[in-house]
Amino acid sequence: MTPEEIVGAAIEAAAAGLKVGELPIGAVVLAGDDVVGWAYTRERGHGRRLVHAGLLAMMEADERLGWSEHPEPLRLGVNLEPCVMCLGAAMALGVREVFFGVESPADGAAGVAASWRPSAGTRWHQAPAVHGGIRRAESREQFRRYTAAAPDSPLRDWARTIADLPD
Repeated sequence: MTPEEIVGAAIEAAAAGLKVGELPIGAVVLAGDDVVGWAYTRERGHGRRLVHAGLLAMMEADERLGWSEHPEPLRLGVNLEPCVMCLGAAMALGVREVFFGVESPADGAAGVAASWRPSAGTRWHQAPAVHGGIRRAESREQFRRYTAAAPDSPLRDWARTIADLPD
């Protein structure tokens, strides 16, 4: 799958979450071209904070793949720049590349990945290559739709910061 297709799959996952009132954040994990993890954020449905789309998709991939070497490199696609928690999970899982749609200025971790300097010989703590701005307008539009329909809340206020990013 191309980066555009990977982020497109994450946009579809985010749309599924948006339909049930969740923040429009979706993620997919691929082993080669096979989707091995798929999720949308479930903060509202579960009433918890540590249920980010990226983390849930990576947990599903981890359950499916187990503790073995992956014959295909793992890639993560999200419609929103991963946070530090999700970047750390990607590093632990062995994700080689992350592709995302729109940046998250308040809590995105692309800069952390770019400046990460692990000690030599450490395989499990390598930061993935992070590529952003893929299908950015579509991703940002999902946040616009969410903020137009969601009740007043801190989550809606946060989502508005993404929806209102300049072009």
